[in-house]
Amino acid sequence: MIVLASASPARLALLRSAGLDPKVIVSGVDEESYSAYSPAALALELAKAKAAAVASGLDEGLVIGCDSILELDGRPYGKPATAEEVAERWRIMRGRTGRLVTGHCVIDVPAGRQVAEVCTTVIHFGMPSDQEIAAYADSGEPLGLAGAFSIEGRGGWFVDGIEGDHGNVLGISLPLVRSLFDELGYAVTSFWR
Repeated sequence: MIVLASASPARLALLRSAGLDPKVIVSGVDEESYSAYSPAALALELAKAKAAAVASGLDEGLVIGCDSILELDGRPYGKPATAEEVAERWRIMRGRTGRLVTGHCVIDVPAGRQVAEVCTTVIHFGMPSDQEIAAYADSGEPLGLAGAFSIEGRGGWFVDGIEGDHGNVLGISLPLVRSLFDELGYAVTSFWR
């Protein structure tokens, strides 16, 4: 059994499109109560915490925990809560390059083993006008999304390009998860539906 410790519809959709059918259990971890020395370290700590919180209530399965954070000038940018915060963030990001870091943690519940790693994708933001930023913020799409954008939605209009794993921008790197499964002794293909 595969368990996704995330409420992210994008993560779930990507795993399903890649042949898995995970059970979803949201961790309930308070992301605001965590801090770390870097955005990557914070994403990794949150991924571990989410996976551990869900795994603690199970007797079987592999639990996947993830957390994504946008890093710009070494500063972490999490999930905006208001349209005003989205607009402010986009005025800072436009025309710049950031790094989307996603912590990944997989816990083998019966074995009590855990493996974790961070995947980084470089994001080149476009130059949306103030009017486009306002319209995007008002759309509601970027609320609650790491980096205040969704590359597969309306936000895709304002991303000029990426360097690295596209899935990571959606919140989960399939190649990295495969590698973590392998490290635990499992072939991802054995979980294909």
